[in-house]
Amino acid sequence: MSRPRQPPLVTGISPKEGTAWTKVTIRGENLGTGPTDLIGLSICGHNCMLTAEWMSASKIVCRVGPAKDDKGEIIVTTKSGGLGTSTVSFKLLKPERIGILEQSAVWVDEMNYDMRRDRNKGLSPFSLGPGNPLGIELDKGNVPQKDLGVIFPGMSGDFTSEKFSATWYLIENHAGTSFEHLKAAANNLKKQATKKNEGSLGYVKGGLSTFFEAQDALSAIHQKLESDGTEKVAGSMTQRLENILNRASDTADTLFQEVLGRKDKADSTRNALNVLQRFKFLFNLPLNIERNIQKGDYDVVINDYEKAKSLFGNTEVAVFKKVYAEVETRIEALRRLLLDKLLQTPSTLHDQKRYIRYLSDLHAPGDPAWQCIDAQHKWILQLMQNCRDEFIMGVGALDLEGDTRPSALGRIGHSASLKRGGSLRSQRPSTWRFETPQPVQFVEKLSDVVIGQLPNFWKLWISYVNGSLFSETGEKSGHVEKSKKNARQRQNDFKKMIEELTNRLVKLIRGALLPTTLPRAELSVYGGWEDKTELTGAWLTQIIHTVRACHEALSALEIPNDLLQVIQDLLLELRVHCLMMTLLLTTEDVKRLAEKEDWVVDNEGTTGLPFKFEQCMVQMLQSLREPLEIKPGEINEQRLLIILSNCQYLERHTFLNLADHFEKHGFTGTEKITRVSVDSVRELDRKLFEAYIERRADPIAGSLEPGIYAGYFDWRDCQTPGGVRNYLKEALVNVIAVHAEVFTVSRDLVPRVLSRIVEAVADEMCRLMQCVSSFSKNGALQARLELCALTDAVATYLNPDSNASFKLALDSLPQLHSGADKKLLEELLNKFKSSMQLQLTCFQASNLQPVKR
Repeated sequence: MSRPRQPPLVTGISPKEGTAWTKVTIRGENLGTGPTDLIGLSICGHNCMLTAEWMSASKIVCRVGPAKDDKGEIIVTTKSGGLGTSTVSFKLLKPERIGILEQSAVWVDEMNYDMRRDRNKGLSPFSLGPGNPLGIELDKGNVPQKDLGVIFPGMSGDFTSEKFSATWYLIENHAGTSFEHLKAAANNLKKQATKKNEGSLGYVKGGLSTFFEAQDALSAIHQKLESDGTEKVAGSMTQRLENILNRASDTADTLFQEVLGRKDKADSTRNALNVLQRFKFLFNLPLNIERNIQKGDYDVVINDYEKAKSLFGNTEVAVFKKVYAEVETRIEALRRLLLDKLLQTPSTLHDQKRYIRYLSDLHAPGDPAWQCIDAQHKWILQLMQNCRDEFIMGVGALDLEGDTRPSALGRIGHSASLKRGGSLRSQRPSTWRFETPQPVQFVEKLSDVVIGQLPNFWKLWISYVNGSLFSETGEKSGHVEKSKKNARQRQNDFKKMIEELTNRLVKLIRGALLPTTLPRAELSVYGGWEDKTELTGAWLTQIIHTVRACHEALSALEIPNDLLQVIQDLLLELRVHCLMMTLLLTTEDVKRLAEKEDWVVDNEGTTGLPFKFEQCMVQMLQSLREPLEIKPGEINEQRLLIILSNCQYLERHTFLNLADHFEKHGFTGTEKITRVSVDSVRELDRKLFEAYIERRADPIAGSLEPGIYAGYFDWRDCQTPGGVRNYLKEALVNVIAVHAEVFTVSRDLVPRVLSRIVEAVADEMCRLMQCVSSFSKNGALQARLELCALTDAVATYLNPDSNASFKLALDSLPQLHSGADKKLLEELLNKFKSSMQLQLTCFQASNLQPVKR
């Protein structure tokens, strides 16, 4: 026999007070095993069973009825537990009576207000349907509403709708409910239908007395009228009653019109306040934008603008459109402000990137990044020209010394001095600005301008090219790709800007130091230094040092060499000019030494003239040290090749032609002149050729050893060869690059150059192979494969020395005795030649036959 259940116990109710028909939630213990187990529920003595909705054994939802008691207990009765008890009570509030002309601060809840058109019919409290009509726990499915609308066109899952579809409702709310629970839900529906019918009948029964009283009154009036016989006579009681009722109706309409008008006005005011509260972000946005702009919080402005644009950008509401138009006006003013700040000079690179990002996020028209680049280019050009104009007017020297900040050239010199053991610029004495010639000061200040501004200009362009100027918002909106596309289209324009800057730098320095190298039309723009003192070799040496430091700083930015070629040409001419001026001035100083002879003999029997002569020569040699020194990057390999080609032509054609002309014109004894000239050209050719070979062969040969042993490769422990390794392919590609460089200048130089390059590579490979202590079988096969592949590839340019080196390298390897190893070697060689056939074409002569092994 099952154990009897405990009686229901109510431990809580929410809310704890309210007027009649207030919806309450009852909580407790043992409140029933299901909807059918609940047989009684009373609050303050009123039966609330008709509106009760059982949710679980600890929760019931119902509405409080119009009880007589102001305060009472909540009693629950179940079949399984019987009559229950309560530890809490509910206080029933009496509704405040409000006259038809009295205002109330409480509005009727429109959600529960009777909106039916036919208001003459009574409204039962039970007509308010429960939120869960089946009385079981909801189990929402994952079927989207859009798909349900397609499956059930024109229907609805709302059980209060006239087009209610039960199938839709079950799929939406009970997709995972079990069949047993659905059977229980069907029983709940039957019970609720029965209760509704009983409730409606009870509602009618409760109002029968009123109906009967009204029927009795109408019958008495009818009998009175019939007895008087005045029912249809003008001015009768019926007519008077009708008139009275009509006037009462008109009066009521008038009274309620005012009340309803005030309510409509209050509703409008309330709706307006709700709109203001709900959309206060938009209405306050113009003022917030103005405040944040004044504070410089541009990020906040941009975020608020993006939010407003997404919410109200396409609105059709008139008031929203008006406010949003005001927002757009403020944003347009912000765009103009940011663009002005962006184009303002001087400006830091950080600020430029920040303003460009802001403008891109605000979808500013045009290309702000390119506008900034163009403005910076014009500003740097103007700075350089102003530097020259100030010195021509005689005011520039004070400006350079008056700036207490370290110059850009000084900062470059500090880092560069670590390598050279000294500073680019020594500490200036107090009389520096008065002792240093103005052209020297001008070159230093001009270099400071270029080194101080051009790096940021170049970095801004690099950021523009790689898209790092934009935020994540810009990346999502496609600004980065648009920027990269614009950069690709404007590469030539930017190249012209860099060329213009470097050309302006070179022309300004030429105008100050080498005016004869400028066209006459440009002397008025870049010249004007004619009345300045001629510089000595020491000052020219300092200028060369300054220009070299400027060139090194620009080269460190990885600016292409062709854009800096004009500076290299300037350096070459400055070095030649310094050399000529030093020799010329030294010659004049030596000539004037006789005037300084005092004819005083010292203990050694000599005057001071020999010492003065020695001192003069030492100073000259010190001045020549900087001009004669060749810095990295100042040698143009292509020009070396051109000079070599010219030397060959001089030796083979020019001198022979000149000798013939001498003989035709009757000059004899020219053989010695021709021989000496040819010897001089040959010596020059030899030195230049060795310099070029050294610059091209050393990097290729030096890359072999690191490439061979990359990845801790060991000849004694390696796998079966699968092909030629990448280091050898890279070396061949570098040789091909040299071949292309030489071929573009002179085809006749190709065999001469390539033979020496191959000789250097062969010598290095021979050294590396002979240094290996021992080879494994696979290691020997790998080494032989790579030596044979290299030998076959450059066979056209092998000379006796390179052949001997390759032979020594192969002799140092163990011999192959296995036929399988020889076959594998042949297959891998053919695979290598096939894969690099296109690259190796330049090494093959037209009549070269393939090498057979």
